[in-house]
Amino acid sequence: MNNYIRTIYNESERPKTDYPQHLVKYLFDRFHLKKGQTFLEPGCGRGDFLIEFKKLGLEVFGIDISEESKIIIKDCNIKIADIEKDGIPFSDNYFDVIYSKSFIEHLYHPEKFFSEAYRVLKKGGILITLVPDWEANYKIYFDDYTHRTPFTVFALKDIYKMYQFKDVGAEKFRQLPFVWKHKWINIFCSLISPFISVRTKNKFLRWSRELMIVGVGYKE
Repeated sequence: MNNYIRTIYNESERPKTDYPQHLVKYLFDRFHLKKGQTFLEPGCGRGDFLIEFKKLGLEVFGIDISEESKIIIKDCNIKIADIEKDGIPFSDNYFDVIYSKSFIEHLYHPEKFFSEAYRVLKKGGILITLVPDWEANYKIYFDDYTHRTPFTVFALKDIYKMYQFKDVGAEKFRQLPFVWKHKWINIFCSLISPFISVRTKNKFLRWSRELMIVGVGYKE
């Protein structure tokens, strides 16, 4: 994809923060990931999350459609591929963990990705998917013109189940690290979210209103 990372994720408009570190540690602990596991991130972009997973001891691999990704991310195994056309360029039963964030909504045919993810996961492997929640974000969903497929909690659960994943779960997720520990703040954010401008620049207010969905499923 021509200049997507440079345009949408440029350092002046979206500078790097410590959020990837917090999210990765949260997911690592919540889903009981372990050092040494083989890990894949499709749509790895500029590598903010991939690098943090590597720091925690996972053997990381990335895939992106943009050649820029391979240039930006150093000391990681990055492959350039269009998963919808080419599939995931790894052999069957290769990975312990596949993680993506803000990726599947960019696909015309996300079922291709779920089928391929199941193929390349090892038995007992886990697929962790974070995707914007359509119900919370529909007014701004297509501000990113590369968004193709909206997801709700129900849709995400169904696509996991359609492609044979077991112990499937999906829930709405607020991207504010302090609410992960203090649930009462999550309630407060829910109460104020209807009154927040859809394009506010304030990060606390923005992430109080803009929800993600976190989904999980395992390969039997």
